[in-house]
Amino acid sequence: MRDVQQIRNTVILGHGHSGKTTLAEALLFTADAIGRLGRVDEGSSTLDFEDEEIRRKISINAAFGHLIWQGCELFLTDTPGDDNFVNETKFAARLADSALLTVGGVLGVRSQTERFVDLVLERKLPCLICITKMDRERANFLETFDEIRQTFPKLNPAVLHLPIGAEKDFQGVIDILNNQALLFRLDGTVDIAEVPAELLDETAVRRASLMEYVAETDDDLLEHFLEEGELSDEALKNGLAAAVRQGKIAPVLPCSPLNNAGSSIILDAITSFLPSPDQRPVLIGTNPKTKELVQRRGLADAPFSAQVFKTTADTFTGRLTVFRVLSGTLKGDSFYNSTKGENEHFGHLFLMQGKEQKEVESVCAGMIAAVAKLKNTGTGDTLCEEANPVLYEPLEPLSSVISYAVTAKVEKDEEKLFSALTKMLDEDLTLHLTRETQTHEVLLSGVGQVHLDVIKDKIKRKFSVEMALSVPKIPYRETLKGKATAQGKHKKQSGGRGQFGDCTIEIEPLKNGEHFEFVDKIVGGVIPQQYRPAVEKGVLEAMEKGVIAGYPFSGLKVGLLDGSYHNVDSSEMAFKIAGSLAFKKAVLEAHPVLLEPIMEMEIRVDKEHVGDVMGDLNSRRGKVLGMDSNNRHEIIRAQVPQAEIQLYSLDLTSMTGGRGSFQVKFSHYEEVPTQIAQKIIANHQIEVGGE
Repeated sequence: MRDVQQIRNTVILGHGHSGKTTLAEALLFTADAIGRLGRVDEGSSTLDFEDEEIRRKISINAAFGHLIWQGCELFLTDTPGDDNFVNETKFAARLADSALLTVGGVLGVRSQTERFVDLVLERKLPCLICITKMDRERANFLETFDEIRQTFPKLNPAVLHLPIGAEKDFQGVIDILNNQALLFRLDGTVDIAEVPAELLDETAVRRASLMEYVAETDDDLLEHFLEEGELSDEALKNGLAAAVRQGKIAPVLPCSPLNNAGSSIILDAITSFLPSPDQRPVLIGTNPKTKELVQRRGLADAPFSAQVFKTTADTFTGRLTVFRVLSGTLKGDSFYNSTKGENEHFGHLFLMQGKEQKEVESVCAGMIAAVAKLKNTGTGDTLCEEANPVLYEPLEPLSSVISYAVTAKVEKDEEKLFSALTKMLDEDLTLHLTRETQTHEVLLSGVGQVHLDVIKDKIKRKFSVEMALSVPKIPYRETLKGKATAQGKHKKQSGGRGQFGDCTIEIEPLKNGEHFEFVDKIVGGVIPQQYRPAVEKGVLEAMEKGVIAGYPFSGLKVGLLDGSYHNVDSSEMAFKIAGSLAFKKAVLEAHPVLLEPIMEMEIRVDKEHVGDVMGDLNSRRGKVLGMDSNNRHEIIRAQVPQAEIQLYSLDLTSMTGGRGSFQVKFSHYEEVPTQIAQKIIANHQIEVGGE
């Protein structure tokens, strides 16, 4: 049985192009877990291996690596920094024990950095902060550190290593804890040397500051510090380790992953300061049968439990299910899926190294493992022992914010396309496929434009089918504001039995938001009882096709007033046609209008962007309902026509530099302004004329 105290499970977080994947690559290479140091810009990285990642030079999927360092087994999850794929990052952070937060030494804190720090704080993840790209021109460690400290005081960042040299002369670091210089070697390790004379004063200041930080995290240490004026080397090291594991201090380290400079120092920090699974808080779930609360510890001998946080579809290996073991040990060929209430059998257990898989006999708490070809298990499901069941809170995906109508480029490929999309839905919980009953379009919804473009590329590569995306039609409706009466008569004589139906109807608006009401007001037998429902059917069919712009009618009350019939020629079909004709005539006299869907929006932006966003909403015919604020954001609530916000995510990103986010849901229907309605009606008449 493995010793979980020697396991570290760490998620690597950071803004786009902050060097997360390059850092992970350097750590794996330095620990001899991979044979060569790949590069993202050359497409040779171990962890960015999907074609779409290589082409775009960004991480799209969470990728996994593991290594051995100083007797510890480290499990690393490299995550995307792009907003379009941050759901993968959110799930990975939920199931990690600690985090490496990367901040570029040139770019500094970016808008995405805030989102990742929120994940760290929300999950109370012990954290190391790596200031990357220290070899680059204009890289500045202390300026970046000050920016981190000012922007994220709750992290309580503290300098653990000071850089020696800058930009292309970045050659090592000063280990403040041990008062020594560490000079980089090409293989990622270091040589120990004396602290350069010109940095002695700065080192002393930073060591005193670190000592103060550590003392403030523990009452006993603080008392000793106040009495003695300092902490012993041992008390400082032990106090720092305890403070980091409790999330009270986030040590900051400079590095240059592209040159493999500082990798061994970061590995040392992970093993020395970040917690093992048994040092994390007790996990709380429920017993799916009794609904009672259940506790699990990250121990190898506890009952087995795990949670799935990634599912991939592959044309060769089939479905691959990746999960984090939360407690206990898994060995054998089956487990119980408490989310689905079913036992699942598997053939082999794997550890992941990029796209490579290494078979193992067992896995224990803290480890990330994978199995292939499960039938019913999906992302977010809880796995456990049937005799000791537990159900953890499911993983909640980010909301979709952009939708397109989706079709196959080649009509005969429709079935193949939707089979591929079904597999993508299993893999990516932020994707949604819905059918708009009114427009008869199938809508594909995702987190952003790039997200859907990547799905399009992936489906073409994996399943050899091309999909086309187009802006969806707006599900307008027609209704009326007035009241009218009209006769519909259908009479046809063409030899043999003819057709005859005659009805007079009255139409008026239906209040209270109801769709349709039919009232039979016939007195006597001017229309026999068996033909009256046919009039209603004719009206309903005509309502579906609309009258003024081809959109369905709603909010209508129809009264059947009068009519006539023929003993031989009348039929249900004749009265159905008569009902349709009467409806179309009456509508044109009853002040018909177009209705449009109004969406309720909640938009989160920085204070500096509130004016731009509010002005933009007004230009989109929006109504601002109110504003709230939290610690960092202004929250704008508004109602806006759906037609005005179909590609809003792109516009909001442009307006706010990627710092805005929003949620949207349907609210109600409202009348379309006359000028806009006239254009919609004119376009419909052109289309009908063209047909």
